[in-house]
Amino acid sequence: MTTDADIHFSSLPQVDQTARPPVQRRPRFDGDVSELPDRACWALQHLLTRRYISAEADADIYSWVLEYRKELCVRLSELDLLLRIVEVGYENGGVAFVEQARYESARGIKLLRREPLGTYDSILALHLAQMMRASGGQTVLISREEMHSLFSGVLNDTDRDAVTFAARIDGAIARLSGLKILRKSRDDEDSYTISPVITAIMTASVITELQQQFEQLLNGGAPAEEVELDD
Repeated sequence: MTTDADIHFSSLPQVDQTARPPVQRRPRFDGDVSELPDRACWALQHLLTRRYISAEADADIYSWVLEYRKELCVRLSELDLLLRIVEVGYENGGVAFVEQARYESARGIKLLRREPLGTYDSILALHLAQMMRASGGQTVLISREEMHSLFSGVLNDTDRDAVTFAARIDGAIARLSGLKILRKSRDDEDSYTISPVITAIMTASVITELQQQFEQLLNGGAPAEEVELDD
């Protein structure tokens, strides 16, 4: 016989185990009307002002990006921006960065500045991306001398002068260091680690285009046009 005391657990309401408990949010400044928690706001600010956020160097901020991923995607979409998170294959966690949405807008404004890369910048980035992919996500250390050797087969007419040629390669190293693709080693100022973000920004189509440029240089051709990346 069934009594009022009998309870069928299947009829009880389900509890969302992933839901965050409500928190009373206090304004950070006079006029603050944000609907997002402070950590989500801080994560958004970092995404909009930095080239990328890595779990290795920015563990707390990166964790906030993951926690509030859905909300951040909404906010970024309103600005014609896309949140990219690459987690697979990295020894010390993933990387997060923002891309400009690729579409023709009648009234939209592109918030990310296009970052043009010269031929030698692009070719060096190509080699670094290939090395990073081959490493399986492990840390890759490369010296200035090794980066110069990557161009040892280039024999184009424009850069026959050895001094000018070396200066172009050093300029490419400086350029990619400024873009945070290369990070100078603390132990040796002429050694660098390759940022894992390069495998995310160097898409298959970009790699194919750059490989063609490099082969052109190897065959004695002139440097090709610039390649652009989002800044």
